[in-house]
Amino acid sequence: MTDPRAQTKSMPAWKSPWVIGWIALVSVVLVVNLTLVILGVSTNPGLVIDNFYDRGQNHEKNWASKQARDPGWVMQADVPQDLVVGEPKSLRFFLVDKAGRPAAVEEAHFYAYRPSDSQRDFDLPMIEEGPGRYRVDVNFPLVGAWDTLVAVRHGGEEFTHGRRVQVPGPAIRMALPAVN
Repeated sequence: MTDPRAQTKSMPAWKSPWVIGWIALVSVVLVVNLTLVILGVSTNPGLVIDNFYDRGQNHEKNWASKQARDPGWVMQADVPQDLVVGEPKSLRFFLVDKAGRPAAVEEAHFYAYRPSDSQRDFDLPMIEEGPGRYRVDVNFPLVGAWDTLVAVRHGGEEFTHGRRVQVPGPAIRMALPAVN
């Protein structure tokens, strides 16, 4: 009687379909990861703040000293709900002190940051409409999320109020045929 194992020839491991399958799977994962790394590095828009490390070094100390200098103002941004890309809109900013009276500041400035593309960031000076009331006419150039910041200067100090806004695209208006 002959042994059935003796009749079969041993096949090299690299010809086994299991080994070939595992090598193919690992190769596909490595190629996909390499592609994503290349795309991530080549399309990186950069940072909103160039010196992020320096600003973050003393963040807690800066925050505590800012809280100690806080004048107790109530800041409110009035952002229109009907923002549309490419259409100028007026944004208003209101500032009142602890007693509820309008607060006067030396300067008010509007900043718009694009989280996905720092090259699209822009800033505009705000116009004083009256005591504690400021306005800026803004035309957002791109659809999507924008981080807005209003910075006011008073007595050499800067105080800020931030808000994220969504800017939708222009509404698509289709001409409907007249029905008789």
